[in-house]
Amino acid sequence: MEEFVREHVQRFIQALLEEEVAELLGRTKSARRQAVDAEPGYRNGYGKSRRLTLTSGTITIRRPRVRDLNERFVSRALPLFKRQTKEVGELLPQLYLHGLALGDFELALRGLLGDGAPLSSASLLRLKTQWQAEYETWKQRRLDDLEVVYIWADGFYVKAGLEDTKAALLVMIGVLTDGQKVVLAVESGQRESKESWGMILRNLRKRGLNPWRCTIADGHLGLWAALGEQYPTLAEQRCWNHRISNVLDAMPKKQQAEARSLLCTMPYAETQAACEALRAEFTARYRKLAPKAVERLTDDWERLVTFYQFPREHWPHLRTSNVVESPFATVRLRTTAAKRFKKVENATALIWKILQVAESTFRRLKGAELLPAVYAGAQYTDGVQRSPSQQQKIAA
Repeated sequence: MEEFVREHVQRFIQALLEEEVAELLGRTKSARRQAVDAEPGYRNGYGKSRRLTLTSGTITIRRPRVRDLNERFVSRALPLFKRQTKEVGELLPQLYLHGLALGDFELALRGLLGDGAPLSSASLLRLKTQWQAEYETWKQRRLDDLEVVYIWADGFYVKAGLEDTKAALLVMIGVLTDGQKVVLAVESGQRESKESWGMILRNLRKRGLNPWRCTIADGHLGLWAALGEQYPTLAEQRCWNHRISNVLDAMPKKQQAEARSLLCTMPYAETQAACEALRAEFTARYRKLAPKAVERLTDDWERLVTFYQFPREHWPHLRTSNVVESPFATVRLRTTAAKRFKKVENATALIWKILQVAESTFRRLKGAELLPAVYAGAQYTDGVQRSPSQQQKIAA
């Protein structure tokens, strides 16, 4: 049955190519020109047999040749140099995303796609080169039309095969006013420094990205320093997951279970005042037992409670940097499993491609209907929008 389907698809595409040439020349095969002013061009046999890989297998096609045309004939059904369909091309990064190593593609897919499938090492290297070119184009695209409300940022160290310079991959994901999440930046930098983050922010501004409302990230000082210089008026929210882990690391193991329960209730308090009351309780309980843990909790506290200034429906997304870490967890798992990268540039382009595949599965933000108001500058207290009179009093 598989062979039967492939043969019929092959005949259909071959007939489609013949029909294209007939439409171009205005006459069928072997028919003579009917007038002096008829369409120019003559059939000139066929080119070499070419294999075309579809998700249903690999077929063999002979492209008709045409001579004496004013312009080169390019088929819409089978463009020049096309060896696989768009779906097959999209299949490869998806398989990599799910853990298939580049060296295993041929073994895994040869039986499915056929012996003529373009799955050799050379073809996969060409695919990586194509991704690199696509990534360079993606980095230059204009962002003027994007209305970004929140941005999640984080840096990741991919240990598998990268150079000894210990480069980090700096990633930014934003959410638009329609609730859709998009990847905004994927760049390599040195240890999440202020200079590296500053370069990314300047690039986003240069390409037309308008200021957003809030940035969510962990405790790396490089990003906050860069934001303070370039976007001093933007709200900033630190990740509660990272802060809780840092606090527990400074506590005796015997106290960690009890302390974790109290710490985890803080970001779920209904109001900022209730959250600060829980912080006071933690301070009173552990000031003598774990003074360093208390110091870590209270350090930069203002950035931990920023989410209370935004709609309550958005709090689950604003408390942590999981929006970035969730899709990147799969990337880290795959790149740690085997050494697949020798250069930072190759790793960056390939991981960008994986994130592009993952982007299509991103879930819309909860409470998406409130995002336009937040983008327009609506003010909130403990998750509830302030009335115009309240805003005027605060402004006064």
